Amino acid sequence: MLPIAAALAVLAGPQDEHAFVLTGAGRFAVLADLASIRRDGDVATMRSFQVVEPDFIAGGNAYWGGWSRWRFDCVAMTADRLDFASVREGGTEGPATPDTAPPYSADPGGDAAELLAVACSTEARSPDVVTLEDAVILGRAALSGDLIP
Repeated sequence: MLPIAAALAVLAGPQDEHAFVLTGAGRFAVLADLASIRRDGDVATMRSFQVVEPDFIAGGNAYWGGWSRWRFDCVAMTADRLDFASVREGGTEGPATPDTAPPYSADPGGDAAELLAVACSTEARSPDVVTLEDAVILGRAALSGDLIP
């Protein structure tokens, strides 16, 4: 069972305040939202934002990317993506589509492992950016290789 505060946070829906950390860039740039992390024993839940390349168009609409809600078992090292909601350019979030696939092993090097490492960490971490717009800018810089190490 979730603690009452965590249950209320889940029911509240999208977070208004963010604390994004870039976890990787491949086909998409992936950012973990530290502000959304909730822990219940060995289980952590978190939202991540997936950034797409500029000018990404689907169905005649331009998109920034999309949100996913995740559940991680920090001991078993498994990941379970719970849903995905696209985000149009400008920030309009589409309806969430449930992901019914079962939990899977978060193998090293993959997006799930990088997100699990953030969600399950007990160390304080500073965000890279705190707004969705800045997350898109950072993610697109990572995708283009324009980030300065």
